[in-house]
Amino acid sequence: MIKVSVMYPHKPGARFDHDYYRDKHMPLVKNRMGAACLFYTVDKGLAGGAPGEPPTYVGMCHIYSDSVESFQAGFGPHAKEILADIPNYTDLKPVMQISEVMVGQP
Repeated sequence: MIKVSVMYPHKPGARFDHDYYRDKHMPLVKNRMGAACLFYTVDKGLAGGAPGEPPTYVGMCHIYSDSVESFQAGFGPHAKEILADIPNYTDLKPVMQISEVMVGQP
């Protein structure tokens, strides 16, 4: 299983609409990807490692798929539409990482 993490770095003054991201953008991603998206999670950054420090990422999602190929087959045909939705919730540029899930919940 793989996890695709899309992370939005904290930047003072940047715009990020968590409600839109959670309620509209991520359901759009799941709908378009279908079975290639096994499930996803959405995180809202609260704080950094030291008291009073801002979070490293203001928001992020993690999309779980069986394989990189499965993710690409599900996301690729809809990439233009999904990426075009980003300005509806943020002016930040996302950082993406694909990871192999080594340990997960049973």
